[in-house]
Amino acid sequence: MMTGIAGVGSYIPNNYMTADQLAEISGVPEAVIREKMGITKKPVAGPEDHTAEMGIQAAVRALEQAGISAKQLDLIIYIGEEHKEYPLWTAGIYIQNRLGATRAWAFDAALRCGTTMMAMKLANDLMAADCAIRYVLLAGGYRNEDFIDYQNQRTRFMFNLASGGGALVLSRELVDNELLGNSIVTDGSFSEDVVVPVGGTKSPLTQEHLKTNRYKLDVMDPEGMKARLEAKSMQNFLFVIRDALEKSGYTQADIDYLGILHMKRSAHDYVLQQLGLTDDQSIYLSDYGHIGQFDQIISLELALARNKIKPGTLVVLVSAGIGYAWAAQVIKWREKE
Repeated sequence: MMTGIAGVGSYIPNNYMTADQLAEISGVPEAVIREKMGITKKPVAGPEDHTAEMGIQAAVRALEQAGISAKQLDLIIYIGEEHKEYPLWTAGIYIQNRLGATRAWAFDAALRCGTTMMAMKLANDLMAADCAIRYVLLAGGYRNEDFIDYQNQRTRFMFNLASGGGALVLSRELVDNELLGNSIVTDGSFSEDVVVPVGGTKSPLTQEHLKTNRYKLDVMDPEGMKARLEAKSMQNFLFVIRDALEKSGYTQADIDYLGILHMKRSAHDYVLQQLGLTDDQSIYLSDYGHIGQFDQIISLELALARNKIKPGTLVVLVSAGIGYAWAAQVIKWREKE
């Protein structure tokens, strides 16, 4: 059985925060934001840009590209963030209803910014196990920028968080754009390093928490996390890429295009250098910032529009997410126009 990507879609809000606006609100010099953080501008959610709603907008585009209706879907996996319209809610079922996917069933999946990579493996495995599943929609939205306190320098590495949505339609009846090897690494020693410290069962939300701005992302041990992460992050990042390639019967020398999350410019350049890739073999998302698990979908869509992905292109999508999780997916793009 082969599973292929039949449709790709994204949704980007109309509102943006520019580098100079980010500099003004955070106190970080604009030159640092542009040159080191790699942010020219980033989309931010407007009043109607709710998390699942952005996923629905992206799903409509992906279904249109796939040339199928929502009624042909067999399964919907919500790949958006937990921060959504309601705190206790199954967003996948809502998306199913809104799209009119009457024969599908739905559920939510989460691995922070690694969710899309994980869900591609999950969907592929489900289709292999159940011949009744022919079309799967992965869709969701992201607006964790709501949880950034720009006065908190401990979270400076997350100032690139933005908003948007993404979707993929996967098909077991498509031999093109085939999903090949997938690799995921998680390390629970980082699981409590970056959290919203209040609002859960350990520390229920209070008015005082809101007044003191504690209902925001924070880093519990910034120096300790940095030291531990520097020893593992790039090692695991490069490992999942090479592992997914090996599972696919390829090596890093075969990569034609790398769809990578937004990170600081020096880290992006380091990854390309380690893999022997040129700037033309990737897209740096300086006009998008980090839209969580949808960076790879946005990168894929941009690459297709710019003709960076052509018949026969070997694509590698790679993510890293708080938790910490690293994941990669290899895709062999169609051989013919």
